[in-house]
Amino acid sequence: MAGKLLISTAYLPPVSYFSLISHSDEIYIEREENYLKQTYRNRCYILSAHGPQLLSIPVYMGSLHKTSVKDIRIDYSKRWQQVHLRAMTASYNSSPYFVFYFENIERIIYKNYDFLLDLNMELLEAILDMVKIRKQISYTNTFLSVGCIENDFRYKITPKIKFNSPVKGYPQVFNNGVKFVAHLSIIDLLFNMGPESLDYL
Repeated sequence: MAGKLLISTAYLPPVSYFSLISHSDEIYIEREENYLKQTYRNRCYILSAHGPQLLSIPVYMGSLHKTSVKDIRIDYSKRWQQVHLRAMTASYNSSPYFVFYFENIERIIYKNYDFLLDLNMELLEAILDMVKIRKQISYTNTFLSVGCIENDFRYKITPKIKFNSPVKGYPQVFNNGVKFVAHLSIIDLLFNMGPESLDYL
């Protein structure tokens, strides 16, 4: 899928998000849209011993007025960083490549960014580097209406709808030989496949 790609910001987004990036020439992240709850913008799913586990970043929604995603602030009154990092460790510390990548992810999460958009972008750039994907990522400067470009995936990659993309299996820590669990965060692929992650994408 060569050409221009328009996507939402996302917290440690699913593998399909990175697959789109890897096959696109120009990547734009929407920062002018109104923030949407219960999306990958502030949440991800990892695979725990009990199945998929939701990790969600608490945010301040401000007033009842609609808030631009670029203005969404992270709520540090809740100990979400410790919860997320403990969950990642419990889920992946026995995976083959956990020790190679976790420390960098941990460092970024503990940086205490004010804005969700900034945290998401640093994690995105760090993981692209880990996976060896070399792409220039830009932000939108104005809100682009839905359908204005062909490859608009801002509202297609969402926990509420299973994104219709080819899903290839790979070894996972907790699937114990049962059915492969798809639509997880990129860290599931990274910790399990390491340098081979790019070939998977």
